[in-house]
Amino acid sequence: MKAEFLKGLGLEQDVVDKIMAENGKDVAAEQAKTTKAVSERDNYKDQLATATASLEKFKDVDPAAMQSEIENLKEQLKDKDAEYAAKEADRIFSDTVKEAIKSAGGRNEKAVMAMLDMEALKALKNQSEDIKKALETVKESDAYLFGSDEPFMNAVGATGGSADVGGDNLSAIRAAMGLPTNK
Repeated sequence: MKAEFLKGLGLEQDVVDKIMAENGKDVAAEQAKTTKAVSERDNYKDQLATATASLEKFKDVDPAAMQSEIENLKEQLKDKDAEYAAKEADRIFSDTVKEAIKSAGGRNEKAVMAMLDMEALKALKNQSEDIKKALETVKESDAYLFGSDEPFMNAVGATGGSADVGGDNLSAIRAAMGLPTNK
């Protein structure tokens, strides 16, 4: 609406200004609605363009090939899990053998393990008892690989001095060197 139209109707300038101010508020409100609608429209256009571009990437994809690839990846994952389980079982078996060698008094784990048939021991069901039996066999045939179970024949006497020596450290050292005690 124009101010000249209202003046042509014979309205006073004060009334025309009030009508124009009120009309301006209505026009501003409608322009805000229009701006919001245009903004939403542009947003939807951008979303559509993005979705279309994303779909274009999958235009030439063969679902059967993707399913085959997924199955291959699952199979590889199963193989890796089985490989890990086998390595973990080998580590546990190796630790069990090493612990049995230590408890049997083995001097060198690697040397004793070289004497054992590790593959045959892995295949047995009762591994701990069979490992002990195999270690006993190796101990009988190659006793040098194991520490002696016999008590020492030349046990050393108590340390800390002697009652017949002066009792102090200097006297004990002199006695050890074959010198007479210092009195």
